[in-house]
Amino acid sequence: MPIIPHDEIQLLHNNICQAVSDPKRIQILYALSDNPCNVTDLAALLNTPQPTISRHLAILRQRGIVNAERSGVTVTYSLANPLVLQILDLMRQLMRTVLEDQTGKLE
Repeated sequence: MPIIPHDEIQLLHNNICQAVSDPKRIQILYALSDNPCNVTDLAALLNTPQPTISRHLAILRQRGIVNAERSGVTVTYSLANPLVLQILDLMRQLMRTVLEDQTGKLE
């Protein structure tokens, strides 16, 4: 297996972390966990303006986190890799643990 330079790992890490740092993008990813969706469906599901959803999807697509498949005039988005949801779930568990620890220290 080739060795990946540290700078490249750092860049990849930053790109992925930045892409999933926005709460709306996290909602989009969880919405796509059930089924692929187009922008209109995601906007309705998340009660968010369509241009906002499109902007977030563009970021997720550029970072390789979602796939876009065109069929006529409709573009359907899906998760590129379901591991992203496992990562988000682990981060939520970590945040919950940290918050519980901090709350316990305040009492």
